Amino acid sequence: MDREPLTYAQAGVDVEAGDRAVALMRAAVEGTHGPRVLGGIGGFAGLWRLAGDLGRSGVPDDPVLAAASDGVGTKLLVAQALDRHDTVGIDLVAMVVDDVVVTGAEPLFVLDYLAVGRVDPERVAAIVAGVAEGCRLARCALLGGETAEHPDAMAPDAYDLAGFALGMVERDRLLGPDRVAAGDVLLGLASSGLHANGFSLARQVLARAGVGYDQDLPELGTRVGESLLTPTRIYAPHLVDLLAGGVEVHALCHVTGGGLPGNLPRCLPPGLTARVDRSSWAPPPIFRLLADLGPVTDEELSRATNLGVGMVAILPAAEAGRAAAFLAERGIPSWVMGEVVG
Repeated sequence: MDREPLTYAQAGVDVEAGDRAVALMRAAVEGTHGPRVLGGIGGFAGLWRLAGDLGRSGVPDDPVLAAASDGVGTKLLVAQALDRHDTVGIDLVAMVVDDVVVTGAEPLFVLDYLAVGRVDPERVAAIVAGVAEGCRLARCALLGGETAEHPDAMAPDAYDLAGFALGMVERDRLLGPDRVAAGDVLLGLASSGLHANGFSLARQVLARAGVGYDQDLPELGTRVGESLLTPTRIYAPHLVDLLAGGVEVHALCHVTGGGLPGNLPRCLPPGLTARVDRSSWAPPPIFRLLADLGPVTDEELSRATNLGVGMVAILPAAEAGRAAAFLAERGIPSWVMGEVVG
């Protein structure tokens, strides 16, 4: 076996090219922004102010809409290979509602977009049932969507899945870097596995090692494919309740593409950095398996995957115990994994 370490770029994902694309599109995107848009592009969710008291009962005086869109990525190729389509919809909902809740907003509804090479009614129904289940878990509505058939652009059994979520929060309750202070701690919330990132690297690792999705590996305790298809944990409703319960949280970080190194800096103000204690947790077995089979360096794996941390709450040290106890009651393990320093 070739033991040269495998990189994300070699697996087909060019992070630097993605960053360059964002830089090139920034001026065009921000040129559409008016006074109701809060912040620029690059946040976990876009923010749009409704502007003032609407004079309606139950509506906040200064509501802000938070919107996010995303997809499931090449995790879909694993689902297609195993002909199992009932869980990827949960991944989709998780990706968008957890970007929305990072702002402090409560997700309200989701729209989905399913592109297929050929409409297979049973498969489409299974996919959308997964989206509906994700919305049930997230306590939001599946408001609608679109299914498009692309016979010349996609193979008959291929499909792609993307979606959009909208939430709302009072402006004075927005979370973000401006609230973060030196001395805050990082509370890591355990992921359920790879979630929906790093699959281009994971698939290349397994292919190069000759490991099939149907193999049952002792270190995983299940078939490889089943481990890979573990649905993404949805944090949004629990974090909404945590905030509503009065726990002081300054910022939230959804650990998706770019991992901890790529996402934590987005949640910090200028002049502050995050010190992460990697000895404070052990990543689930799937991450160690990929590192060993690749091999994949720890640095590369940390930028391609969540390493077992799906969300980070940045909050005062005095609030960490209360937050961890609340999340434990909801079945979400958490731990102090670092701190914010000047």
